Amino acid sequence: MEALDIEQLLELARQAARHAYAPYSKFAVGAAVRTASGRTVTGCNVENASYGLTVCAERAAVFAAVAAGGAERLAAVAICSPQARPCPPCGACRQVLAEFGGDDMAVVLEQADGRPRVLTLGALLPEAFRHA
Repeated sequence: MEALDIEQLLELARQAARHAYAPYSKFAVGAAVRTASGRTVTGCNVENASYGLTVCAERAAVFAAVAAGGAERLAAVAICSPQARPCPPCGACRQVLAEFGGDDMAVVLEQADGRPRVLTLGALLPEAFRHA
C-alpha cells in the first residue's frame, strides 16, 4: 500500500472511532476496510451491557461492507483508538478478516506516536482456518 492510502485509511478509522459506543470499557476503536475494488467502509465498536453481544470495530466494518456491496475480497484494514496505543484485532476479528481477505491483506495499526505499522493478515493469523 502507498503511504497516501495508508494515511487515508487511518484517518477514516480515526473518524469512525469518534462514533464508538463504549460506555463500559471506555475503549473506543475505529476501523476502515478497503475492498479489492477500492470501496472503503468504516465501523466502530459497539458495546452492550451483556458483554458477549459487543461488536468490535473491525467486524462492524466488515459486516457493513458486506451489507453495502456483497462479499467482496478485502485488500486492507486500518484500526485505531484515540487511547494512542496500537490496537491489533482480537482473535474473532482476525478470523472474520480471514473470511474476506487473504494472507497478504494489509493490516494497518496506528502506533502511539501516530505513525502507521503495516502488517499482513498472514503474520497476525498464520495458518488461518478457511472454508475449503
